[in-house]
Parts: sequence; structure tokens; C-alpha cells
Amino acid sequence: MYTNDLFLRAARGETVERPPVWLMRQAGRILPQYRALRASLSGFKELVSTPDLAAEVTVQPVDELGVDAAIIFSDILVIPEALGLDYTMIEKVGPRFPKTIASAQDVAALRPPEEAPQHLRYVFDALDATKQRLDNRVPLIGFAGAPWTIFAYMVEGGGSKTFSKARRMLYQDPKLSHQLLEKIAIATAAYLKEKARHGADLIQLFDSWAGVLPPAHYREFSLRYIDLICKELGDTPVTVFAKDARHAIPDIGRLDCQVVQLDWIADIEAARSQVQGQVLQGNMDPTQLYAPVEDIEQATVRMLDAFGRKHIANLGHGVYPDTPLDGVKAFVNAVKGYRY
Repeated sequence: MYTNDLFLRAARGETVERPPVWLMRQAGRILPQYRALRASLSGFKELVSTPDLAAEVTVQPVDELGVDAAIIFSDILVIPEALGLDYTMIEKVGPRFPKTIASAQDVAALRPPEEAPQHLRYVFDALDATKQRLDNRVPLIGFAGAPWTIFAYMVEGGGSKTFSKARRMLYQDPKLSHQLLEKIAIATAAYLKEKARHGADLIQLFDSWAGVLPPAHYREFSLRYIDLICKELGDTPVTVFAKDARHAIPDIGRLDCQVVQLDWIADIEAARSQVQGQVLQGNMDPTQLYAPVEDIEQATVRMLDAFGRKHIANLGHGVYPDTPLDGVKAFVNAVKGYRY
């Protein structure tokens, strides 16, 4: 089906000749063509909500870097928006929600979660346009934020170092917390199933704020909803990324998902022993790509040797916006030149 299906074969656990490679946030400010396009627009949300433009930037890293998969250009916060909770994206600050969720009345006022896809037509149009532009060259990844991470933004009102308001709700009103998390999970599952129908070959769930929860709360308020989404997606392969929650790796290994993403702090050998059967993805330190090219190449080979087979090469988090393009290319090319 694809000219290059290495990524999908590796995600399914099949024997491959080398690890596939892509980068989280590969469609972004590391590319001069992306920066030029952004400069012509009113802001980030215009880019996300304009299907042809989202498709253009999705394909840019495939053309420029030669990565083995594309990931649709979108935002995790389209889910609260689809539920009726709008946000603004402030340059160099991040998302801000004028209204937050603080009560049972606020949760009840959200739109029905199963209707979320009806409000996200532009995302599916972007998927259709991207598939056409890719012309079966490489697979396409769809994604969403995990329910706890979306909950954190909806309650907190924006980014935070501690997410203390969101965490406080878990203690003060666990029943209400579960009601909100269930709505988010149902909306996310419906949205991702529609993404798969529009050509997403694999889904990645980003639990960006997993690390602020203690293990017991992570199991109760996050993993159970990730599990719900994985089961709803059926035959579509899923990658789960619980950033800064290395205690959760064994539990993620028991989910109905195919790939477990590691952050750059995770110990590869320990993770391999904790995850049975799944493919691991990661986990180069993003700041490694600021090093001299020869150092990047050597570090990449060491990482690939440590992972062995059943591995998808990536960073331990999204590539940073000011990362030198030569450093990114050195990483990608080192992986592409590696053989088992």
C-alpha cells in the first residue's frame, strides 16, 4: 500500500531491516518553510483550522527530512473546543481558556461527547488533503491528548508547572472528576475513530502531564481512560506516551496498545523488561540535537544498539523550535543508515 511501510511494519512488531524514524513536532519551527508560512498567517489556530495549510505543513518534514511517517498537524485542544470550551493560543505563552470547568453545572453544560466529530470537520478534511499530498509515500499518524492531560487544561485554564487546581479537583470531588474524564474519553475515542476512517494509520495518545500525578491517581484518573480509548480503536494501532511517568510503564505495557513511547529520562533496559510484547519508541534527549553532527551520529547509534529490535526511533519529547536543522538531519540520517 505504501512505498515506505517500514513504520507500520515496525509498529506491528514485524521484523524490519532497520528502525523507522520520525520526530514528535517534526512539522514546525525547525523548518524554514514552516516559519515562512506561519509568518503569513494570523496565528497558530488559523493554521490548524485550514485543511490545505495543515496538510502542507504535515508533509513538509517528509519532503525535507525523509522521515518514515507523517503526523497530522493539529492540536490536542481541539477536543475541549469540540465540547464547547473555547481557547486562545497566545504566542510564546501557550493556550488560555477564558472559561474553565469548576462545577457540576460546567460539566453538564458541555456538548454531548459523542457529537465531538461533528465539530471537527476541518481536522478530517486536513487528513484527506494530507493523504492526497502524501500519495502513499509513508503512513500518517493521528493523535490526541490523553483524557487526563485535556482535563488538566480544562480545569486549570492553561499550562502550569504543577496543575494544582486540576489535581485538587481529583481529591475534592473525585466523582465530578470522573464525570468530566469520561466525557473527554468518549469524545476523544469518537474523534480518533473518525481520524482512522479518514486515513490515520496509527494513533498516538499524548499524556503530556502524566508526571504530575502520583502513581495511584495516575492509575485511577488516567490509565483507565486511556484503556477505554485503546479498546474503542479496535484494529487501529496505538502508541501511548505518558511523559515523566516512568512508574506507569509496566501498566501501559498491559494496555491494548502496540507501541510505548519513552521520554529521554527512561532507562531503556528497565523499560524493555517492564513491557512485554510491545514496541518501544524513543528516546533521544532532544537537546542532543544541538551537539556537533558527529556526536549526534554516535549518540544515535548507541541508542539504537541499546534498544535493539522492536523499536521506533524518535526523541524523548518534541523537537525544540530552535534546534539546528543540521542536527535534526544528522539524527534522521544516522537512523536511516543503521542496519540490524
